[in-house]
Amino acid sequence: MNTQNAEERLTRIGVIGATGYVGQELVRLICMHPYLRLIVVCSVSFTGQKYSEVVPAARGICDLVLEEVDMDRMAAECDVVITALPHGVSATMVPGLLEKGLKVLDHSGDFRFRDPALYEAAYKMPAPEQIYLDMAVYGLPELYRAELATTRLISNPGCYPTCTILGFLPLLRAGYLQLDSLIADIYSGVSGAGRKADLATSYCETESNLKPYGVLGHRHRIEMISRLEEIGAPGIKLSFTPHLAPVKRAMLASLYARPTGLFPESLEDTEALTEFYADCFADDPFVRVLPAGQLPQTKDVQYSNFIDIAAVYEPASNWLRIFTAQDNLGKGAASQAIQALNCMLGYDERTGIWLSGIHV
Repeated sequence: MNTQNAEERLTRIGVIGATGYVGQELVRLICMHPYLRLIVVCSVSFTGQKYSEVVPAARGICDLVLEEVDMDRMAAECDVVITALPHGVSATMVPGLLEKGLKVLDHSGDFRFRDPALYEAAYKMPAPEQIYLDMAVYGLPELYRAELATTRLISNPGCYPTCTILGFLPLLRAGYLQLDSLIADIYSGVSGAGRKADLATSYCETESNLKPYGVLGHRHRIEMISRLEEIGAPGIKLSFTPHLAPVKRAMLASLYARPTGLFPESLEDTEALTEFYADCFADDPFVRVLPAGQLPQTKDVQYSNFIDIAAVYEPASNWLRIFTAQDNLGKGAASQAIQALNCMLGYDERTGIWLSGIHV
């Protein structure tokens, strides 16, 4: 093999916010990807230290020195920059990266909304300029695969929206759901809160404990509704309750909706409903529709980019129930970012992330 030619074909990556939980997962996945080469890792908190000193699991895999953000250096030495930053911070940094000619994948909520009023309602701060909201493509390949192939700015979805949108997608697209009846009850691992020190997510507060949080005004609810309305129609009403579960990384959603009069009697059968879902996701390699009678569990998707889905109809209550499981740091964040990046760069979207979950 000609090593020099292989190196010339690699896409050079910079990661800003490399030491948070999402950033760490990005670094791990980039280092395993056959066509990506990690060039720059940035961190405000650990500037000047080796990445492997901050994240010892990466010793010998990524020993790059953590740097302050230098856009000129990134423009000269990188092709793509991935930002894993808080909302509001990305909005000030991403435009400069784009102006330098870089492609960008952003993990914050800053570019997830086409309508600035929705962003301001969700995040209680001024929206980024409209030009960037119009430029950004929502990084959910199952919905926006073609658009991802031509964009320079990907806005990675939130973890809660990913498992909700994909769960409702087949039935909503077909017109089978009453738009004012959607319910999402979702349990997330503690890593979803980030790496900051916080009493509510400390060990003694979370161990052996389940609790709801953010039951009114959670910003992901607005994100979910905006994308669900693109699939279905305006007028969606969604009751969303997030819960914190005493696990590091996992997400399990129980979704409910009432059927419309268009819902065919044939789909009341679980086998038929399962086949309907499987047909919808036939071209989506990371969506696994489980055989009829099986239900998702988080241990099957941890450390993977898979989302497992099952759907049933309960005649006695007239409710459709859909269950989804994903890794909140995987399909809910970093590995989904690599999937979207593969689409942007023209690679097979499975490249570097076609890995099973770690069951034990």
